[in-house]
Order: sequence, then structure tokens, then C-alpha cells
Amino acid sequence: MLGKTASGIFWMFRYLERAENIARLIETGHRFTLTRNRGRQDEWRSILSALGMDASYRASHEEYNAAQVVDYLLRDKTNPGNLRNLIDSARQNARTTRTAITRELWEAVNECWICVNDALKRQVREAELPATIDLIERQTAQVRGALENTMLRNDGYNFSRVGNFIERADSMARLLDVKYYVLLPSVSFVGSSLDNIQWETILRSTSAYSAYRWLYPGRASALGIADFLILDRRFPRSLAFCYGKLTDNLRHLAMSYGVQSDSLTEAERIYAGFASLTAASILEDGLHEFLVDFLAQNRKLAAMVEQEYRFNS
Repeated sequence: MLGKTASGIFWMFRYLERAENIARLIETGHRFTLTRNRGRQDEWRSILSALGMDASYRASHEEYNAAQVVDYLLRDKTNPGNLRNLIDSARQNARTTRTAITRELWEAVNECWICVNDALKRQVREAELPATIDLIERQTAQVRGALENTMLRNDGYNFSRVGNFIERADSMARLLDVKYYVLLPSVSFVGSSLDNIQWETILRSTSAYSAYRWLYPGRASALGIADFLILDRRFPRSLAFCYGKLTDNLRHLAMSYGVQSDSLTEAERIYAGFASLTAASILEDGLHEFLVDFLAQNRKLAAMVEQEYRFNS
């Protein structure tokens, strides 16, 4: 596969995963404003921080007003990383790689773009927000369904999965870091009822609340949630799960191209590292430090994949 085609598929699924993550964060912020009397601006600030958009938002807005933040994330033209632009970028990549993807996948991406673009033609009112978020999540899910059900398990499929899980791991790590260290007012609150509320918010942000409750009945704890979202290989958004899948798909690519893949070696190293960790050791050594180091390794791996498979050629 040409490097340009591989890059198009890789980034198509990174953009889609990023768009879905924005939708999930908006959903959580909206729920928070309906159930909490205080801390609403802090919640929206933490969401912008998780996405790396806080500084750009503050350049043109004075307050963390819910309506303004939501519009900024969904469709504001001053924000190049808004959800509408991400879906459009995913569609452009799908168009340039049509010969390497199935008709069903192209149609799913195109339908996603049409539906989302139509829903975001004007500012979304608060009453319409839940239905709009549901539409976005259903459309991106249909794209993944088309990928899984119609694509050959070839290099195109593997590049799509690598892009998807690199982006998902990045989003999860950022969310964990920002939620716990930006939203929590002080280290003195660790272990308090407020601390537990923040962890519950993280579960809801990642659609992990029900799954966590099934596996860990009873009161949620920082230790249990950290273990679940970082190390549990059963949950499809945990860091360990993402790297298990990344390792599998990079291994298939290495076999397909008949090369000794440095990116595979790096992914295997990171994945193996999870086996020696416990949630207790991560929290004891510093969750923030662990996540900063992980994000750096994840970025390095993404750059290695792009260089190794000549995305710019």
C-alpha cells in the first residue's frame, strides 16, 4: 500500500475517534451541569484542557459558559479542531482512499458527514444536545461497524485500527490526567467524597460506568477505577486494551510487509510494561507522572509508524 493511502486510512480513524471523544466529553459536561449546583465552569474548563483547547478558547471567550463551550467544540469556525471539522477531515481522507476501502465503509463515512453536518448547521440548543450527541455517537459507531464487517483483514484494516487505538489511548490518558489534576481542587481532597465524585465523572466520560459496576459492585474507589481504566484488558478503552490491539495490528503489518518493525518492538515494550504494574503502584509513584510519560511514548509510537511506513511518500 502506498504511504499516502496508509496515511489517509490511519488519519481517517484518528479523526473519527477524536470526534467521538469530544462528543462523549460534551455529554458528560452536560450531565454534570444538570446534576451539580457548583463547579460547572470547572467541569467545562477541564474538558477544554483535556482536549488541549483551553488556551485557544480563552483567547476569544471570557467565561466558561456551557452554551459557548459546546458551540466552540462542535462547530465554532475559530476552532479548527471542532467536531464538525474532524468529521469533514475524516470524509476527505475516506474520499482519497476509496480504492482501498469498501463501498460500505465509504458510504458509512459519507452518511456520517451528511448527518453531522446537517445537525450542526446552526448552534445546538440545550434541549437538542442529548439527541445531537446520540446522533454523532451512532454515526461513528456505524462507521466502525462497516469497517469490522466488510473490510478484508489486510494492511488497510490494520492501519485503520492502529490509528484508532493510538488516538483512543491518547484521549483516555489525557482525560485521566486532566480530570484528576485539573478538576480536583487540591491534593488534600484525595480520598474525600469530592474525590470519589471526580472518579465517577471519569467513568461516565468514558462510557465505563455500567461496565465498572458489573465488575466491581459497591462503592467506586480511586484504586479500582484506575485499575479498570488503565490496566483491565477486558475494557475496550483501557490503556492496556488499546496497546494489546495496537500490538496485534502492528504485528500483522510487519508480517505483511516482511520487515522487522521498530514500531512493533516499541508497542510490545509498552504493552509488556503494563503486566508489571498495579494501580496501587501507579498512584503511589504519581498518576500524573505516569500519564505524562505514557503520552510521550504514545506520541513517539505514532511518529514511528508514520516514518516507518512512509506516510509522506
